[in-house]
Amino acid sequence: MIDFKGVSKTYPNGTVALDDVNLSIDKGEFVFVLGHSGAGKSTLLKLMMREEKPTSGSIIVGSYDLNKIKNREIPYLRRNIGMVFQDFRLIPTMTAYENVAFAMRVTNIPLRDIRKRVPYILHLVGLAHKARVYPTELSGGEQQRVALARALVHNPPIIIADEPTGNIDPDLSFEIMELLTEINRLGTTVVVVTHEQDMVRQFNRRTVKLEKGSVVFDTGKVGVR
Repeated sequence: MIDFKGVSKTYPNGTVALDDVNLSIDKGEFVFVLGHSGAGKSTLLKLMMREEKPTSGSIIVGSYDLNKIKNREIPYLRRNIGMVFQDFRLIPTMTAYENVAFAMRVTNIPLRDIRKRVPYILHLVGLAHKARVYPTELSGGEQQRVALARALVHNPPIIIADEPTGNIDPDLSFEIMELLTEINRLGTTVVVVTHEQDMVRQFNRRTVKLEKGSVVFDTGKVGVR
């Protein structure tokens, strides 16, 4: 599903963000990418989304070879990846329903399909009763659930969560991780990028640790799917 072979990334200012990274994530896996600030986590994500190009090495995401992908194909690549951000990135003037629906509208999904899909996804994340509520009226955990619903609405084969529990309380963090675990049980490949080692230990899934741009350990496939 995701395959990095000998990937390095050096920025124009000389910063080496990734150094000879080899990483393969299979379809249906749940993987934590662990590392402190500056370890290379953000660059890894940018390369997966084709926001950056590697200096060397090859990257495959799904059916796309990111070294050969054409610019017009990049939006289609990104539709196969549901991104969940630490800062939620919800539109404050839109309700929970409208925030999720907007992700479908911008890709020209028919209105009848939106009306079917959005309530189902909000129900999946436990927010059907908050569909008409605005982000400022939701708790941090609820806002993150809306963000997760938005990421799921296209039914992508891959979910990437970038520090998804960074701005919410510990109890709510557990709920978000349980939700991601359940999504993974349904067959979605889940990659969670985090620096929270306690959470990683608690959920006992495959863990890849980055330090100074290199993979320093990879626990392999552990835990129960």
